[in-house]
Amino acid sequence: MTDPHLPDTSAITALLLAGGRGSRMGGVDKGLQNYHGTPLALHALMRLQQQTLAPSEVMINANRNLAAYESFGVDVWPDSLPDFAGPLAGFLTGLERCETPLLLTLPCDVPNFPLSLCERLAQALQAQDADIAMAAAPEDDGQLRTQPVFCLLRASLLESLVRFTHEGGRKIDAWTAQHRQVVVPFNLPGDDPRAFANANTLSELRALEQHR
Repeated sequence: MTDPHLPDTSAITALLLAGGRGSRMGGVDKGLQNYHGTPLALHALMRLQQQTLAPSEVMINANRNLAAYESFGVDVWPDSLPDFAGPLAGFLTGLERCETPLLLTLPCDVPNFPLSLCERLAQALQAQDADIAMAAAPEDDGQLRTQPVFCLLRASLLESLVRFTHEGGRKIDAWTAQHRQVVVPFNLPGDDPRAFANANTLSELRALEQHR
């Protein structure tokens, strides 16, 4: 029986954000760094296929080594804004290319993101009739902190984001605050408290490999 609080899986496109400079990794292309022998971006694509509500389409936002990303078998699109304008530029690229009602965004450097990510964001979005569902995860002190690159967006927000970025806006929170949003906590019993840990440096990436 279909859950009335969930969209059809064909309604969701996933966008993997791999367009950064990798400054804290010494300028290397972060999405192509190995995690347990698999490039981070490819690892994320395989994890997306295991979602309890798997997106029907997946694409990558990258600004370097496009052929390497294309070899993973999905469409790859660079930022439509110049000069590595940040994650919101990736959001814009994704919304411009999205052909489904909903767009799921996530970064390439969080290898253990929850397998329930897409389902729980979608359920909250539908239940609250929101425009944006954003994940929140516990910090080391136990306090919840929003994870603004982990969002489920209505594709109809494209016009709003075009206007915001053309006016010079670059901060995700400043844009999402303009719309109806629901924050979805990932701190339930059984949730991995380190599921949203990211790798900003190569040493952090090696440390994450030790966390199973």
